[in-house]
Amino acid sequence: MISITHDSFYGLGIAPGHLKVLDKLGFKIPTPIQYKAIPIAIEGKDIIGIAQTGTGKTIAFGIPMIQRLAQKKGKGLILVPTRELAIQVNDALKQFTRAHGMETAVLIGGEFIGKQIISLRKNPRIIVATPGRLIDIIGQKHVRMDDVNVLVLDEADRMLDMGFAPQIEKILRLVPKDRQTMLFSATIPGKIMSIASYYMKLPVRTEIAPSGTMAEGISQEIFVVNRDLKGKLLGELLKKYTGTVLLFTRTKRGASKITRLIRGMGHSVAEIHADRSLQQRKEALEGFKSGKYRILCATDIAARGIDVMDIELVLNYDLPDDPENYVHRIGRTGRAGQVGHAISLATPDQGSDVLNIEKIIRTNIPISEHPEIPKETFYKPQQASLSQIPRKNYQGARSYYHTRRRRR
Repeated sequence: MISITHDSFYGLGIAPGHLKVLDKLGFKIPTPIQYKAIPIAIEGKDIIGIAQTGTGKTIAFGIPMIQRLAQKKGKGLILVPTRELAIQVNDALKQFTRAHGMETAVLIGGEFIGKQIISLRKNPRIIVATPGRLIDIIGQKHVRMDDVNVLVLDEADRMLDMGFAPQIEKILRLVPKDRQTMLFSATIPGKIMSIASYYMKLPVRTEIAPSGTMAEGISQEIFVVNRDLKGKLLGELLKKYTGTVLLFTRTKRGASKITRLIRGMGHSVAEIHADRSLQQRKEALEGFKSGKYRILCATDIAARGIDVMDIELVLNYDLPDDPENYVHRIGRTGRAGQVGHAISLATPDQGSDVLNIEKIIRTNIPISEHPEIPKETFYKPQQASLSQIPRKNYQGARSYYHTRRRRR
């Protein structure tokens, strides 16, 4: 007799065929969000799943959706914020849809729309789409929304951050009211709760960790370094960490510049950002997964769109504009319960930015030093003049110093 515990997918309502697939893929133990969300979703209830990036949410909504579609007519619709995430969600679902003969379709920008329209002629049971491209195809009358009986909003907070709220609300008005809705997100801002209250039916809220917290098993450190020495420090760190490295920059131009710098150091590296074509982004991501490239240099467009296991290091060459993106960036390592490491490079005037990140993750990040790089500290008001600190950062540095001193 099989025991039903947190250490098994058995007893969650998953069909035997899907259990075999999970076993074949090497998934033995459900993550917390999978353990809590799957039984609720299989019952057909609306659900709000709050969990950090990298905790296995695709399986948490994918298997219940496929089982529901196997029992009734209609189709499933999954909305995601980025092209990369759409492709990865579709690839993950295909491993379970094959047994049912279900077709899937991916509707994303940056790819020839004619090819996507052709895929819709095969009457796919599941559509994975970015909101903008889906609205375009709906406008051309190539897809119907009146037979959607399962709707998933994946990475809902990211979609809102990217300005998709009008498209999401338009799509929500087009799909039938009598449907199951599953909303998954790492954070739950007020706008999401407003969508949930208006468009969902008594949703069950499943929160695995406080909104905005990071995955367990990720160690962190920060190096305070002058801007003109960041490249030298980067070179030293890439000598120390010889495994896969996902490096984040703040801008597209910065990503290209750092990619050239890393390539000049003799490392295999690719870049992924909004100025790259979809084909270039696919090639970069596949090359990173296969080992062709040891390092992937990315902007925040990839913070939630990269599902690669065993990333040794996430390196924030630039701190993110939005402190919440720090959680999504470092969530690319230490996925699904594994250990990982994250390093951030901060300049002396970024003390307030670090403090804002620490407020989000509810912990202090240790500050490290490198023997080859001159030691720096965050500006302290009594030691720095206005000429040393950019005017816009002076108050932030002052606030950071006093807050940090009180914590000690």
